[in-house]
Amino acid sequence: MASETMIQNAKAFLQQESPDSKLNLYDHMCSVMHKILENRTPNSVDLLESLSQEVKTNKFAPPCDPSSDVRPASLEVELANVQNKLFEKPSEDAEPEPEDEVEMPLPDLMDTAHYFEQAGLGLGREETFRIFLALKNLVDTHTLQSVRFWGKIQGTEKNYIVAEVEYREGGEEEQEGEEEEGEESREEETDEAKEGDEDNLPTPDYKPPPVIPKEETGTGCNKKTYFVCNEPGTEWTKLPPVTPAQIVCARQIKKFFSGNLEAAVISYPPFPGTEINYLRAQIARISAGTHISPVDYYKFEEDDEDDSDGEGRDSFVENVEFEPPRVQELIDFSQQLGPPRAARSTTRQMCLG
Repeated sequence: MASETMIQNAKAFLQQESPDSKLNLYDHMCSVMHKILENRTPNSVDLLESLSQEVKTNKFAPPCDPSSDVRPASLEVELANVQNKLFEKPSEDAEPEPEDEVEMPLPDLMDTAHYFEQAGLGLGREETFRIFLALKNLVDTHTLQSVRFWGKIQGTEKNYIVAEVEYREGGEEEQEGEEEEGEESREEETDEAKEGDEDNLPTPDYKPPPVIPKEETGTGCNKKTYFVCNEPGTEWTKLPPVTPAQIVCARQIKKFFSGNLEAAVISYPPFPGTEINYLRAQIARISAGTHISPVDYYKFEEDDEDDSDGEGRDSFVENVEFEPPRVQELIDFSQQLGPPRAARSTTRQMCLG
């Protein structure tokens, strides 16, 4: 005779759930026996396997009602709903534009993409047009003098669409005010941390080297301002100014971008910042190392003084009197340079040297 303990142990064994179906043999056999007794199924021993399968099938519950047309929205549908706003016409109640004609800062991106297609490059016409509409939204929400599609950087989770902009007069003051507020908050946090260390601990004699200050907005590596977004139609995020320490460290490490601006950059040597700073540093390096243009395409501004102290000048403009060379002349790489040499040297020494 089986003892009560053996029966309980056997029942406990049969009640163990399967990790795949989340069912147990005890409840399943009870359901099968209940179905046989309820229907008085003849020759049930021959139909045991089919009855067992029928019980399992009846317990299956779909994630949604098959008779309903409602389906959970996929990521593609959610992105399409976001990008649908790019194609909406402005409402009739919108404020009229000022009478003063202002030059459109946004170039014809589709025309530029056409020339890239001739060389077998580009992102495709559909994505390029969506990026053009996203850049137009950026122009409508900021006082910008010029806007340029810088490029696209792929990440492990999301990608980055990068826009290079320059503010109009007055817009830079707002930009500098935001940066100063961020610096003041960081200084206050540092002061509070120092006040908390009131213990009389021994101080080391080592003094770290002085920190090289970052270049002012509108000069050197921070001459341009950059905005990024993950997909056309999503919110644009302005990247902070880059510092010399970030550029130096970015040259020593290799990291994949994740697509999350707040992600930590785990590396050696340690990177001073998060992915938003690492992205800005790599943009500065790429911009300094890949700029190319024909000779005399740029010129220094007339009000600039001569380079008497040996420092490079970085204030230059496009030469309106420039005459493009013939195609045969472009084969000679000596005819292809970046910005004026004096202006280019400072930026390249900071980013690459």
